[in-house]
Amino acid sequence: MATPSIIPDSRLTPLEDDEYARYSRHLLLPEVGLEGQQRIRAAKVLIVGTGGLGAPIALYLAAAGVGTLGVLDFDEVEASNLQRQIIHTTKDIDRPKVASARDSIRALNPDVEVVVHNTTLTSANALQILKDYDVIIDGTDNYPTRYLVNDACVLLGKPNIYGSIFQFDGQASVFWAAEGPCYRCLYPEPPPPGLVPSCSEGGVLGVLPGIVGTIQATEALKIILGDAKTLVGRLLTFDAWRMRFRELKIEKDPACPICGEHPTITELIDYEQFCGLKVQEKPVETITATELKARLDGPNPPQLIDVREPHELYIARIGGAINVPLGTLSSRVDEIAENRDVVFFCKVGTKSTYAIRSLQRAGHTGHLINLEDGISGWARDVDPDLPIY
Repeated sequence: MATPSIIPDSRLTPLEDDEYARYSRHLLLPEVGLEGQQRIRAAKVLIVGTGGLGAPIALYLAAAGVGTLGVLDFDEVEASNLQRQIIHTTKDIDRPKVASARDSIRALNPDVEVVVHNTTLTSANALQILKDYDVIIDGTDNYPTRYLVNDACVLLGKPNIYGSIFQFDGQASVFWAAEGPCYRCLYPEPPPPGLVPSCSEGGVLGVLPGIVGTIQATEALKIILGDAKTLVGRLLTFDAWRMRFRELKIEKDPACPICGEHPTITELIDYEQFCGLKVQEKPVETITATELKARLDGPNPPQLIDVREPHELYIARIGGAINVPLGTLSSRVDEIAENRDVVFFCKVGTKSTYAIRSLQRAGHTGHLINLEDGISGWARDVDPDLPIY
């Protein structure tokens, strides 16, 4: 869908002499040209998340000459980020991600104004932060924030450039209620908590966020320039393992609770509650790695159930554990003891918590316990010879 540029003519100013050389390849494109580069320089773009997706988005938009880049994140750089988050380097470990991103952007293009938001995006601050930007790019990795970004963009009339990644698969679209559907039109309800693992649990091919993030950056430039066919009303999916793109049409839902004909959401809500993260359930009993070691060395050791995928056993394992991948749990319930304590574990404790809750909901009467921090905690506190991955 082609739309006019969202950057008003009143914000355009002449380029400086050195900018003609820096952006010469843009100036040669008739679809960009001098006026287009002026619009890029006048644009204000907020990148929510400076991780796998936010890294290439920020670098390419800075290289393109976007005048103001807002970077929002609350996290710090970890070693495990560096496999894909190319805006950060080894020396940035333990630094705030927004500080690392700011330095990389300024090193690439010192003319870009970087606005740092070292905070969590919430219902209390989202409208205030987003209102000053022309384009919002969602580089987040969790459902509450995706719905929050979507709803804030709808209420403010902003385009929301969406991307998501997992393992070898990626998605991208532009949700813009003024021009087409929003995120809720595609996903009216979030998945049950724990059903979809994060990248830290399921993994991600390092180059995948570079591909999807670059697509998001491309859509941002097209919206800034105008007169381009964007991903409004289309969901682009990418399978990196098979190197295959597909495109799905998204229709605007007239019954959408925020962008439909009769909206029922007129202000930001509690998104953790909406995504089922505040459901009051009986707490899952936990055990620390050192406590488990003592139990295993004692007279009545518990049964150990490892719900990780089989290939993870080659990385690290706890001797004596039975491997029951989470996806096979429902068909292997008979292997879970009911007459002794059973300790479940995964990489960090999230999938194993979901496994226990699933069994409890299904009526399993055994004494089910979750290993706190998973096999990572075991490697840290009991067996330092095991790698922490």
